[in-house]
Amino acid sequence: MSLRNTLSFLLYDWLQVEQLSQRARYADHSRETFEAVFDTCERIAVEKYAPFNRLVDTQEPHFDGEKVVLPQATYEARKAYAESGMLSAAQDYELGGMQLPFVVDSAANTFFAKASISIGSNMLTTGNANLLMAHGTALQKQVFAHNEFNGRFTGTMCLSEPQAGSSLSDVATRAEPDGPDYEADPLGPRYRLRGNKMWISSGDHELSENIVHLVLAKVPDANGKLVPGVKGISLFVVPKKMVDTQGQLTGERNDVVLAGLNHKLGWRGTTNTLLNFGEGKYPVRGAAGAIGYRVGNVGDGLRCMFHMMNEARIAIGMAATMLGFAGYEASLEYAKNRPQGRPLGAGGKDAAAPQVPIIAHADVRRMLLAQKAYTEGALALNLLAARLVDEQHTGDAPSAAEAQLLLEVLTPIAKSWPSEWCLEANSLAIQIHGGYGYTRDFPVEQYWRDNRLNMIHEGTHGIQANDLLGRKVRMQDGAGLKLLTQRMKATAEQAKQWPALADFAGQLTQAWDQVLHTTALAWQWNDANRSLANAVPYMQAFGHVVLAWIWLDVVCAVQTRSDAQLDAAAQGRMACAQFFFHYELPKIGAWLQVVQTGDTTFVDLIEEGF
Repeated sequence: MSLRNTLSFLLYDWLQVEQLSQRARYADHSRETFEAVFDTCERIAVEKYAPFNRLVDTQEPHFDGEKVVLPQATYEARKAYAESGMLSAAQDYELGGMQLPFVVDSAANTFFAKASISIGSNMLTTGNANLLMAHGTALQKQVFAHNEFNGRFTGTMCLSEPQAGSSLSDVATRAEPDGPDYEADPLGPRYRLRGNKMWISSGDHELSENIVHLVLAKVPDANGKLVPGVKGISLFVVPKKMVDTQGQLTGERNDVVLAGLNHKLGWRGTTNTLLNFGEGKYPVRGAAGAIGYRVGNVGDGLRCMFHMMNEARIAIGMAATMLGFAGYEASLEYAKNRPQGRPLGAGGKDAAAPQVPIIAHADVRRMLLAQKAYTEGALALNLLAARLVDEQHTGDAPSAAEAQLLLEVLTPIAKSWPSEWCLEANSLAIQIHGGYGYTRDFPVEQYWRDNRLNMIHEGTHGIQANDLLGRKVRMQDGAGLKLLTQRMKATAEQAKQWPALADFAGQLTQAWDQVLHTTALAWQWNDANRSLANAVPYMQAFGHVVLAWIWLDVVCAVQTRSDAQLDAAAQGRMACAQFFFHYELPKIGAWLQVVQTGDTTFVDLIEEGF
């Protein structure tokens, strides 16, 4: 099944996305307008992205002493993307947007992610602008966000530091008021920033007129000391080049300096940088220190930044999914055309018989179906998350509140599960290619290298697991967990009406009961260290049950639209569900066991023992 056909089923038959056109915001849209957007995105992806995926991997960004140099193909791809209107696709008409549902916007961007995640679809730019639209002043929105939506500017998020990494409480970048009139600047309270930021994707390039950095920094207290912990963090918009209140460049560089490029395993086409803020190389208005304009209140930085981080986490889940999907398509094509070996008959192999394509062999078919189950299931999960965003913004009050609560619980899974299991799909794609898969003559090794990043950035696996077990399932007295339980039970009840799905319904209910039981047991020791020691196995089990629920819900839609004689696509989806329940769901027992017992083997081992 092609990506386009898979999207069509998931959007229209499963998620009933056409019904969104009945809402005022999307009244101008229909299936025809959605398909027109997909036509445009698929065409650009095929013409401007896919042919250059290997090129941007081998011709890495480099610094020539003045600027970062990228292949011309990257410029052409970004230009085509910006001109398509996709940067502002989900925004209001007044901003030049299309007012597309976010779920359709997300689906449209899958074409670019699958064609070349390394060239990218500018997710940081739209996320940056969306944060400013939610938390910025009117002028910050006009000057920075609007120009990101129209393609003039690009955006980043600057969180990590060389000494801090994911530990944001240890951020040491300082932001000091710039003069006695600092609060009078029309672009927002004006500060001078000094510090270093690490792992900044798209931190420096010449792809746009300007780069808008969103920077986490701490404002010193009255004694000149930084407030410890995350409560001391504030957020600042720091442009690479200074602008006026009309968004025009003033001709002056801000004191933001590229200190180096990181050379990565994958995503090589995207620049990744170390940036120095305020080192004095480009004095602004006669003084050192990068000019930044505060967004929100002092100490409110992390809350504001989570608006972008949560959006990015869902986008990373989709990126991982599409890399898995690309690897699946490549290995399926290879398996259909690579002759090798002969099938086993009653008397063994017939050496005189002609060779068969390797798709005839059982182990290859196992690996193909696993990839299909992982990638299509992950795609459904991430489209559901995007659909919940639409419900949160345009549903009635009760529906919006439920969507927000359910999205809170599912976000760690939407990011982490595809990052782990679509990476495994890429590994299986290499295995199907055999020795060829380990060479650069075939694309699957690059897909694996690109995908390996996704378990790390926008919050590592461990961070997502701690968030899930330590906060999300416990917040509001477990309200999100109770809501998810209701949704799973509803799917199980629906599935029972079809004999082919009845057993799956029982398995899902039993598996989820195990998760709920384990959730309660995980906190029995009143010791957070012990409870969270096995947060990752907990998240793996939780995620697997969520994906079992997703697959059961999807095949309920298959049964609803199909007659007794299922077509090939429907048979494929039914096989995915069967594979997941037979081969994947049983894995949760081992994961949950260590959580239930509070096993601390690796915690208790003395350091020298490692």
